[in-house]
Amino acid sequence: MSQLLDFYLGNGADAQGRRLGEICQWDDDQLEEVHDFIQWLFPLPEPSQFNPDAPLISQEDIAAFKSDPALRRNLLISFERILKFLGLSMNKDGEIAEGANYAARAPDVWLAPNHNWLRITRILRSLCLLGCRDQAQALFAWLEKQYTRRKYPITSESFAYWQAALQDANGV
Repeated sequence: MSQLLDFYLGNGADAQGRRLGEICQWDDDQLEEVHDFIQWLFPLPEPSQFNPDAPLISQEDIAAFKSDPALRRNLLISFERILKFLGLSMNKDGEIAEGANYAARAPDVWLAPNHNWLRITRILRSLCLLGCRDQAQALFAWLEKQYTRRKYPITSESFAYWQAALQDANGV
């Protein structure tokens, strides 16, 4: 079993010795300031430019996430936590909306392009690759609405990366 699967099943830690449950309990300030966790919560098959210790998902890992409900459940816990960090929430119908802490998070996340927008690209692609395409589509639908309404200074370049994240995951 890979180190990533051990981490996601709660049996192992990331390269810094942190467990999934611990990271999901971090407050928003910690999630904002620490930059080497996102690659563990939302892994990709390509190396990270920012975290050389990040795991790379293999075809075996992808198959495990798609077939194991416990892995996907923990991935969705990570997703719900990152949504809250972004000031968003998912309703019972699976739609993404502004969360209770949206006004507090907007200055750090939405009012200007920043590293969190790069994180969103990773999140979208990882969710698709690991069997949670519906959740990625729901987040993208919210992003598309904001982009279309010009509510935030979302650049066409950022939006194109988000679109590509969904499309790229189709080919794997």
